[in-house]
Amino acid sequence: MFFQWLKQYVPRSLYARAALILIMPIVTLQLLVTIVFIKRDLEDVTTQMTTTVLREIDLLRQQAGGTSDPTLYLQRMQPYLVPLTMAAGFVAPDAPRPQDALSLNEFSGRVVRDKLQRELAGFVAVKFPENRQFLLYFETPAGILELRLDRRRLTAAAPHQLIVTMVFFGFLMTVISFVYMRNQLRPIKKLADAAQAFGRGRNLPYSPRGATEVRVAGSAFLDMRARIERQIEQRTLMLSGVSHDLRTPLTRLKLSLAMIDEEDAAPMLRDVSEMQALLEAFLDFSRGASTGEPEPVDPQQLVTSVVEGWRRQHKDVMLGELSGAGIVPLREQSMRRALENLISNAVRYGTRARVSVVLTEKSLRLRVEDDGPGIPAAQRGDAVRPFARLDPARNQDQGSGVGLGLAIVTDIARAHGGTLRLGKSEELGGLQADIVIGR
Repeated sequence: MFFQWLKQYVPRSLYARAALILIMPIVTLQLLVTIVFIKRDLEDVTTQMTTTVLREIDLLRQQAGGTSDPTLYLQRMQPYLVPLTMAAGFVAPDAPRPQDALSLNEFSGRVVRDKLQRELAGFVAVKFPENRQFLLYFETPAGILELRLDRRRLTAAAPHQLIVTMVFFGFLMTVISFVYMRNQLRPIKKLADAAQAFGRGRNLPYSPRGATEVRVAGSAFLDMRARIERQIEQRTLMLSGVSHDLRTPLTRLKLSLAMIDEEDAAPMLRDVSEMQALLEAFLDFSRGASTGEPEPVDPQQLVTSVVEGWRRQHKDVMLGELSGAGIVPLREQSMRRALENLISNAVRYGTRARVSVVLTEKSLRLRVEDDGPGIPAAQRGDAVRPFARLDPARNQDQGSGVGLGLAIVTDIARAHGGTLRLGKSEELGGLQADIVIGR
């Protein structure tokens, strides 16, 4: 449960995760060393130095005795102040009572103050001015005594030097590691971009670089891409060759039937026409798998021109929603063929069709709806397979085709890195076909 909860806060990208793996140990180590240094080493050293000063203050008090005369009190202490590198003086009786003066970053000074406050009788206040001196105020029989000494006798000269040095070099090494890590992750990102582009029907120039494992993965991707392209090319050539070769005997059959009585030849001419339509569908299917390079296309202009072409044929095809403006890399002829097939099915099995375009930052959606019988949800998976005829779902009086219309559209959508989604039109009541392509 904890790891499932933690996953939603972990970065998604490889670069961010690698950066997190790099930063976390450095930050944790610096925090640990800082805490140990401050809590143990720095505090212990400061406490020991403060204890030494307390002993010297006890010596001065013993030599001064219990006199209440400030002058005599200082005279008795004077022989010992010089060897101890201290200076002393009394606060004027009418002066305000001294208060503690410590800066916000004075961590060692707070340790000194707390130690003196606990163990020095008559403690009043401490001050840590910027001139590297330490001022201590405490009660004596002669008044409040101000004792001045070098603060280096109580605290380290540069108590934060280790921390600052550690943070600086830790940051420097982190920057260097980031640069190195970025160079190591760049080949992986280029491989991911090339694979994603190939999945969307585009070929990006790519050459294996980086570590040995990345080079092996890159070479495997290039081999896979080459095999897929060869298979697509072979399929296209095979279907095109078969279709073209069969046109010659079909033409001879038509010429032979032209010599026969029209009434007797009519059934056979219908069979030949059906075979001709089948061959044209084969050619369309082979062209649907084209691997040509995409071109910048305005989806709204493409859809508008296709709809206008159908309206010139006196078909009830109308434009729907046109949302979002921009240019998308598409194979224009293939996408036009896909839209033509969808609209052809819509006007064949229904009375009217509607075409809409929605373009966002992440995807392109081309939608064709009709008012026909639609396709049941259980049969939509079979509908996009080649040579599938859904006779119960469509009106046979209008002709059911050869079963390649939706297969061609699916193939074109996949060649663009997208998909074909079939559903039910909420407004027209018939089939709703969506071509969704990621950007």
